[in-house]
Amino acid sequence: RQVDSCANECEGIGTKLMGEGGEISVSRKRRARLAGSTIAGLVELFGFHPVDTIAKRLMAHEGRFVLSTDFSRVVLRSDAGGNVGIVAGMRSLFPGLGFAAGYKVLQRIYKFGGQPVVLDSVARMTHLPRDTPILHAVAGSMIGVGEVLLLPLDVLKIKSQNNPEALQGRGLVGILRTERLASLYRGAGWTAARNAPGSFALFGVTAFVKNKIFNLEDFRSASFGQTFVASVGGGVASITVASPLDVIKTRIQSRDFSSKETGLQILRQMLQKEGVSAFFKGLLPKILVVGPKLVFSFTIAQQLIARFERMQ
Repeated sequence: RQVDSCANECEGIGTKLMGEGGEISVSRKRRARLAGSTIAGLVELFGFHPVDTIAKRLMAHEGRFVLSTDFSRVVLRSDAGGNVGIVAGMRSLFPGLGFAAGYKVLQRIYKFGGQPVVLDSVARMTHLPRDTPILHAVAGSMIGVGEVLLLPLDVLKIKSQNNPEALQGRGLVGILRTERLASLYRGAGWTAARNAPGSFALFGVTAFVKNKIFNLEDFRSASFGQTFVASVGGGVASITVASPLDVIKTRIQSRDFSSKETGLQILRQMLQKEGVSAFFKGLLPKILVVGPKLVFSFTIAQQLIARFERMQ
């Protein structure tokens, strides 16, 4: 009896210790998600901002784009003669770096760090295994819709890239003094409509590849190569699914603050003047140009978060 009593007491103590350890583990997970997503955002910002500028300028360009004649004017923002130096051309690809820093880092913290939190809640509510791909997709879609909270910084970044004249050299405080806050949330509905399927595909396809192709039950055990391949699938799917609404969103946000043109008006004009293909304008360049930065940052975030979670 004494032995049984001691065993029961030891089991109880062990359970308590596991509970305390669980609490520490949750805290470590939160720190890991914050640190991993922050580093991923910073690396993406400084490594891929010029790439993002090129993609945004291609999407905002109306009409047919001919690489041999339009690249200098559309992408590098050269004068009418098309003359632009190498240094000036490269400098033109770094507009709005301050807005981009605020937006990109906060976005990655929110998206890559927040999706696992939503995933935990969805898994508890549905009582399904956490590695179920559809749960990752749903959690990603939910976090994607909430991303519109960061829209003002995204709007200012895009205007800096495509229509710097609208900013007139003003900073965030100066813009808030002269423009209505609502003007910085123009295209919020289109942004949410783009983010929902885009994030659904990004997290869902990534989880599907890890679970069904690599047969992983604990995604944190994925190697760098497995994470990279899964992220490629998720990134390409996300860009392709979101492309039509992304074009509309970019054109809305590239307009002057005073523009009253709505997304539906832009939609009609695209159909009338450019046809259905306009909705997938620049899709291949986006996959080749935007894809690597999304895949790179997503891979880095997943790997760092998993590594930080394992650290004692």
